[in-house]
Amino acid sequence: MLNSVNLLIVGVVEGITEFLPISSTGHLIVTADLMHFKSSKLFEILIQLGGVLAVLVFYSKDLLGQARHITTSRDTQRFWLTILVAALPAGVLALLLKNTIEAHFFNATVVAVSLIIGGVVMLVVERLPHRQTTHEATKVTLRQAVTVGLFQVFPLIPGVSRSASTIVGGLLSGMGRSAATGFSFYLSIPVLGAASLLSLVKDLQGTGPQEATTIFVGLGVAFGVALLSIGWFLKFIARHNFQGFALYRIFAGAAILLLVHSGSSPTHRDEAQGHPRKPGMWAEVPDDGERFPGCVSGSPWMPQPDCDTTRTGFTLFDAPQKDRV
Repeated sequence: MLNSVNLLIVGVVEGITEFLPISSTGHLIVTADLMHFKSSKLFEILIQLGGVLAVLVFYSKDLLGQARHITTSRDTQRFWLTILVAALPAGVLALLLKNTIEAHFFNATVVAVSLIIGGVVMLVVERLPHRQTTHEATKVTLRQAVTVGLFQVFPLIPGVSRSASTIVGGLLSGMGRSAATGFSFYLSIPVLGAASLLSLVKDLQGTGPQEATTIFVGLGVAFGVALLSIGWFLKFIARHNFQGFALYRIFAGAAILLLVHSGSSPTHRDEAQGHPRKPGMWAEVPDDGERFPGCVSGSPWMPQPDCDTTRTGFTLFDAPQKDRV
């Protein structure tokens, strides 16, 4: 039951935060840390893919219209060109630096600092006078696309938020709030979709029917919640600014820093005991620093039947022993 609850929580967190300017990766790291569980890399990929599918469904009518006219309409061709241009910088750097970033920056402290800095930047940008020249996401210029693409590099660091960075880049380049938000959603399709599919092909091999069923439930939860989140966010931005999200980021970041440095964070306790935790890898941190063979199968999800989890002290999501069922 505990594992099912964790799956539900992670799916809901991903669905809510993926397209809000508050960092989905940061919230997933902190959620796992506070609840003392870890999901597999495959699960993280699939729930992110659920968010991409939500964008495809939400904008299906517009996307189909754009696809039908791609060979005949100059405006449609320009739209897809701007998406490609904006997607390239982050895509290239992600391929080059992904492992380095995950090894050094995927922790609660980095998330907290990124949330605070991003919140301050959003407050400053909201108060800057800027001339709005573009009011539709499909009318973005190449210059604006380049600006957004450069800003999209920053979210490679967890806690920054892809949505926040692309929206801020859009606002500074002359887009209106709705146009910047819409362009950010469109941009998520190639950026998140390509990353998810590439990782999926590599990590899905060896996954059994039981594991696949479980993680696809998480995908479904993330998809449903993200679909609702997108609709709500667009309606909210049509009437309000981003100040509320900026303040949330600052207070959330401060709270996380307080937890980490007060010793209340599970990661802080683990590291104090000599058991550093690695994101996206389960059963890698057994008791006494030993690694017990037989606890990781070909699938990144399920332990082998002969795995002695009472010795490792970790279950599928690294739940404490008192919580295991």
